[in-house]
Amino acid sequence: MTTITTHEAKTHLSRYLAKVEKGEQFIIARGKSAVALLTPVPKATPQPRPKVGDILGPPFEFPESAFAPLTEQELEEWGL
Repeated sequence: MTTITTHEAKTHLSRYLAKVEKGEQFIIARGKSAVALLTPVPKATPQPRPKVGDILGPPFEFPESAFAPLTEQELEEWGL
């Protein structure tokens, strides 16, 4: 692993990032003290999108009361 100074890191950041993308790692030092590690970020694996119509969760079941006829009072409230 290569050690670079903060000045080198600032001056040639694009160059170091290109090397990091290829898998290299760098220690960034201030003076003789290591301060940070410049390392590649693992690539995220894309999650497959569900197809239209795929059921993603448990099926919803309607209660029997959902199919019961409306009462006279409910019909009046709805203006029917």
